[in-house]
Amino acid sequence: MSERIEPVGWTPPSGYANGTIASGRMLAIAGQVGWDARQHLVSADFLAQAAQALLNVADVLRAAGGDPEHLVRMTWYVLDAAEYRANSKALGAAYREIFGSHYPAMTLIVVAGLLEEGARVEIEATAVLPALDG
Repeated sequence: MSERIEPVGWTPPSGYANGTIASGRMLAIAGQVGWDARQHLVSADFLAQAAQALLNVADVLRAAGGDPEHLVRMTWYVLDAAEYRANSKALGAAYREIFGSHYPAMTLIVVAGLLEEGARVEIEATAVLPALDG
């Protein structure tokens, strides 16, 4: 479980936390693009790719025995800031459908390109899972 950190007097962030504290086993989730389990992009559409990338992050998290509240950090790499902004409301809905109302510390970085041809977004994440007993 993680604790959200927000400095007193700051305007509350929307859709992310300014800081997160957690202890346990760290899980680093590699950058996930909008492809399926067979590594085929699900669409050329930004929103469809972003939703699939989020699902992929959730799949890796679950494979390690984690839940959304174990996420402590997420970094988004996008090709086009305007495309991200234009889809922000739908992205928020997709995020909440997958992760609920847990928001880790997040960063968005606009990049010139991504390694996977046709990818419009890549999302990497860090989770802290509960310590193993014994």
